[in-house]
Amino acid sequence: MNGNRFILQKYKGRSTRHECPQCHRPHCFTRYIDTEGVISFPDYVGRCDHENRCGYHYTPKQFFHDNPDAKKLLFDKDGGNFKSAKVSKVPHIREQELQEPKVEPYYFDQEFMRRTLGHYSMNNLYLFMARNFGRENTEEMFLGYGVGTAKLWHGATVFWQIDVNGRQRDGKIMMYDAESGHRSREERHHVNWLHSLMGIDKERIRQCFFGEHLIRKENNQTKKIAIVESEKTAIIASFYLPQLVWIAAGGKDGMLSQADLSIFNGREVIFFPDLGMASNWRKKAISWQRQGINVKVYDFIEQNASEVDTLDGLDIADYLLQEEPREYLLRTMMAQNVAVKSLVDKLGLEIVKEQ
Repeated sequence: MNGNRFILQKYKGRSTRHECPQCHRPHCFTRYIDTEGVISFPDYVGRCDHENRCGYHYTPKQFFHDNPDAKKLLFDKDGGNFKSAKVSKVPHIREQELQEPKVEPYYFDQEFMRRTLGHYSMNNLYLFMARNFGRENTEEMFLGYGVGTAKLWHGATVFWQIDVNGRQRDGKIMMYDAESGHRSREERHHVNWLHSLMGIDKERIRQCFFGEHLIRKENNQTKKIAIVESEKTAIIASFYLPQLVWIAAGGKDGMLSQADLSIFNGREVIFFPDLGMASNWRKKAISWQRQGINVKVYDFIEQNASEVDTLDGLDIADYLLQEEPREYLLRTMMAQNVAVKSLVDKLGLEIVKEQ
């Protein structure tokens, strides 16, 4: 085979550079072309410009090796030379049929996570919660969920994503105000990730729900699973409503569109969207239901919220915090069942609507 017949397309502007099928970066993928204009390769035959971070390179030789029927079209009957004309175009093969080299997922070392657990005296979110729930309760919740401290970030919180098998998939770093408990909006306090700070290729990261590891704990296996948007909300809600297992999607959409739904098989799931997001989460719920997951959407607050609360995008934690924690603790210790039922009734948790 004349090695010069199939070459990488020459640069003629951004339109000749495409999205890489592996790392999905735009305008960095160069496709192979047939200089004789006979063969039309599928879009995934080419090379990524990011040789170190991605390294994707699928050559015409590999393509013909993986598709012997296409290769036969190039030869004369005697098997001697390539035909230079009247060669049928190679049929386009779907991208998912390409057997790309698998990228091994990365899991953080458990000892590395353990070293971040603690140092709470410099953790702003811990300081806020400790004033509301007490230091002992707050530390118990932080250790249970896997919440650490980013010492170099002067008070930032590390939300570890631990999967159902106990593997540390990633750590989300966020800064909070120690007085209000709200996220810091300063530009220098943007959300960051441990994989990014440590230079770990994003392609090796497989995120999961925050608190996912709690789903299969022995005392949680019969409980319904409650999914909220933020990690902070999951922790706060778990204090007030421990009859549910609270986990976080990590954003308005977060893990809802990319989760491994098999972890919810045989379990009852309730979505608790922030105000203003109920419609979007209902659509996600319908998608989950079609995949066999028993999921409902809690919309009592959405239906009864004031216009101001809706504009502020409050979530269930904002309403739970209106319940004086010390008073709640006292009532819970004296009559736990009555206190929990009172709070459930107040929030209308019995009104969880089927889709």
